[in-house]
Amino acid sequence: MILIVDDDIAIRSSLTFLLKRARYEPYAVSSPAEAIEFVRTRTPDLVLMDMNYSLTTSGEEGIFLLRQVKVFCPDVPVILMTAWGSIQLAVEGMRAGAFDFITKPWNNMVLLKTVQTALDIKNGGAADPAPDGSSGGDGTSRRVTGDARYGGYFGNGVEIVGKSKALQDVLEKVKRIARTNASVLITGESGTGKEMIAEAIHRESLRSGSPFVKVNLGGISQSLFESEMFGHKKGAFTDAFSDRTGRFQLGDKGTIFLDEIGDLDMNCQVKLLRVLQDQTFEVLGESRPRKVDVRVVCATNRDLKQMVAERTFREDLFYRISLIPLHLPPLRERVEDIPLLARYFADKMAGAGREGAVEFTGEAMAYLQRLPYPGNIRELKNLVERVILLSGKELLDKEDFRNAAGFFAERGESVFPNDSDTEPLGALERLEKAEVERALAEHGNNITKAARALGLSRAALYRRIEKYK
Repeated sequence: MILIVDDDIAIRSSLTFLLKRARYEPYAVSSPAEAIEFVRTRTPDLVLMDMNYSLTTSGEEGIFLLRQVKVFCPDVPVILMTAWGSIQLAVEGMRAGAFDFITKPWNNMVLLKTVQTALDIKNGGAADPAPDGSSGGDGTSRRVTGDARYGGYFGNGVEIVGKSKALQDVLEKVKRIARTNASVLITGESGTGKEMIAEAIHRESLRSGSPFVKVNLGGISQSLFESEMFGHKKGAFTDAFSDRTGRFQLGDKGTIFLDEIGDLDMNCQVKLLRVLQDQTFEVLGESRPRKVDVRVVCATNRDLKQMVAERTFREDLFYRISLIPLHLPPLRERVEDIPLLARYFADKMAGAGREGAVEFTGEAMAYLQRLPYPGNIRELKNLVERVILLSGKELLDKEDFRNAAGFFAERGESVFPNDSDTEPLGALERLEKAEVERALAEHGNNITKAARALGLSRAALYRRIEKYK
């Protein structure tokens, strides 16, 4: 049952009619007192709640009622509604425990999708398509599966290797939330596999038959943001010689993956927030708003909460994109997966015909497990492939990998582990700085080539250069 709380009879009637048509069971009350009386004795599946019940428009009544409802029904999602939408009010409501925030007049499709997403998450994510039929994909049942040799997730063109508890916890969460429409924020250091997790979410979702559109926001300038994301018409600006379809339109009915969202400047954040909130956008050179049905998955290696505190990232956008947070642990925190990953990369090279099959000695695997990997999985892949190509051996030992790191000896530094099983404290930053300097020197200070060699994005490499100036 969905509880509707609003003092306007027209609003209550409209919502009741809309929800009944979508095959929900609504129950409407007109005041906070009636709402509290209801939740004292019954537990609804969801609450749609107005923010104002008198002549004031501050929203304080709604916030107070929200906190009261959460006392009686802490696990019930609450969606706030108001005709007096403001950023601060939305943020305050989300802080107080609201699931989402909708302004009046609402878009029926957006409201129904928000309701269904809230119910899906409340019920553990194992949901059927939304009653209004808005979810895309083929609707077939899928299961997160692993490969017996490598563990992790294999299927639908996505391969994630590992059997560690840290990774399995992430994959279990993917299984639970994939079939919802909830926005997902994936965090973790560069090279931890955020894009692969995003694609696994899409492949396991009801939208899997529709596009999965990848966008690296760190590589889009402010001047090109609207054209890239929303598209433009011919003649909309200088050099617009033909129509261009934007990324959001390309991802309609599917999933859009916004990587490096922490690198987005404040002006672009406002434009992105608008389309995420209303599911509408305007093509440059066109005044007619277009609707879009897209699931948003974001990723960053930056601390967005800290950026919000520093006022470099909008708090309302943070809440909008982080309904489901997923954190990927760095490789040094899942060392049991390193042998599996090394074996997987070697087998991939052999399978592609680039090299013959190779094996690793026990000492070699133990050595690999002691490395800190500031570039994480991308760095391990780079190291394994480099050693296989350069050694030409069928059996790789510890010395093969030590020799691959010989450039550090020229600096008089011992940043890779010695024969002991422990790494000195503080070595990680020295290793990272040395690798950055080496890559830049090897590639003549070409940022693109150095970033590729390190397994980092250009933006991530720029941050490290600034850090170690």
